[in-house]
Amino acid sequence: MTSRVVPAVLIVLLVVIHAQLWVGRGSLPNVTGLQRKLEAQQAANAKAKLANDQLASEVEDLRAGLGTVEEKARLELGMVKPNEIFVQVSPQ
Repeated sequence: MTSRVVPAVLIVLLVVIHAQLWVGRGSLPNVTGLQRKLEAQQAANAKAKLANDQLASEVEDLRAGLGTVEEKARLELGMVKPNEIFVQVSPQ
């Protein structure tokens, strides 16, 4: 009788461990889902870093010289220098 108990217990333990591999917290589908989420977050982080770098570059340009300030004033605010004429061509 005892010779059948040990293999039965080992088989039950094997089934439990195997079940955890497929449906538990550290299961293969769970791990692949987390890896996909990680890759998506890393892509979003790279995109945000690029935007932050562009903004930092723009801030540095604004601090360094007046050329960027003049360009922004002309393009975004429609400002002109004294004795200049502003001409806007609209597409038809």
